[in-house]
Amino acid sequence: MKRVFTAREIKKAAELIKKGEVVAFPTETVYGLGANALDPKAVRKIFLLKGRPADNPLIVHVASVEQVKKIAHLTPKTRRLIKKFWPGPLTIVLKKKEIVPKEVTAGLDTVAVRMPKNKIALGLIRLAGVPIAAPSANISGRPSPTTYKHVIEDFKTVAVIRHKKCEIGLESTVVDLSAKRPVLLRPGGVSFEELKNILPDLVLAKKTKKAKSPGMKYRHYSPNARIVLFEKNAVDKMERYAKMYKDKRVKVIKPPKNLKRFSRELFSLFRQCDKEGIEIILIAGVEEKGLGLAIMDRLRRAAADIVR
Repeated sequence: MKRVFTAREIKKAAELIKKGEVVAFPTETVYGLGANALDPKAVRKIFLLKGRPADNPLIVHVASVEQVKKIAHLTPKTRRLIKKFWPGPLTIVLKKKEIVPKEVTAGLDTVAVRMPKNKIALGLIRLAGVPIAAPSANISGRPSPTTYKHVIEDFKTVAVIRHKKCEIGLESTVVDLSAKRPVLLRPGGVSFEELKNILPDLVLAKKTKKAKSPGMKYRHYSPNARIVLFEKNAVDKMERYAKMYKDKRVKVIKPPKNLKRFSRELFSLFRQCDKEGIEIILIAGVEEKGLGLAIMDRLRRAAADIVR
C-alpha cells in the first residue's frame, strides 16, 4: 500500500478513510491522524497507533455546518463563533448526538468539533463523505508534527498526505459551549482576547478529572530532552543554569522576538534537539497574551521543571 500521497492524490487517501483505515493529513495547526469519526473500529485504531489513553477525547473535523448538525446540537453562541472563526483553528465542544461513538468522546455526552482552514483537509473530509476524528499525528506525549516528515518519524506504516509546513504550528483553541457559561479549555491559534469579543462571559478552565478536550489531562509535547522552563523574572537565571549542566548537551532558547514564527517552529525545534542528542533544553517563557497564552500552555505541559 502506498504510504505518501501528494495533494493531487487526496481521493486515494479518502478511499482509505472510507475503508476504515487511518490517514495522516495536514491542517493549518498541526498534522492530524484521522479516521472515520462514525466508525468505532476505525477510531480505536487511532488510539492503538498513538498509545493514547482511552479517556482522552478526540476532535472531530468537519467540512460543513451540515456535518456538525448531524453529530452535535448547535446553539446561538455556536453559530456566532462559527461565523467569525470557521474555517480556522477553533474547536467547539457541544452536546453530542447518538450517532457519535463513545470511543470518540471518551464516554462523555459532549463532542469536540472543528472545521480546519486547509484545502487538503477539507477536501479529504468531503471526498470521504464522513466527519474525520483526528488527534495530532504523533506518538502520545511527543511533540506534535508540523510536517509530513515528522509523521513518518513516529509512524512507519501510516499513510500520510504530503504538504507544506503547518502555518500555525500549535493545536487549535478549544472552547466548551456545552454548559451555561463558555469555558476556554485549551488556548491556541484563536486568542482568549479574540474570543472574549464574541463571548464576554468566557472564563479559563480549571483543573478537572474528566477532560472534555485533548491537551488538558496528560503531559504533552515533550522531546526526549529534559525541558526547564524559565518564567517571567527567572529568565535572567538561564545562563547560570546552563553552567550547572556543563557535563550535559544543553540547548538554550532565549525569548523570541516574533511569537508567530516561534509557535510555528517550536515543535520542530524540539524534534531537532532530539536528532542532535540534546539532553537539556533551557527555554524562556513568553508573556501570556494573545498567542503567548497558547505557547506557555504547551511549554508548561512539556516541561520537567519550571523556574519562577
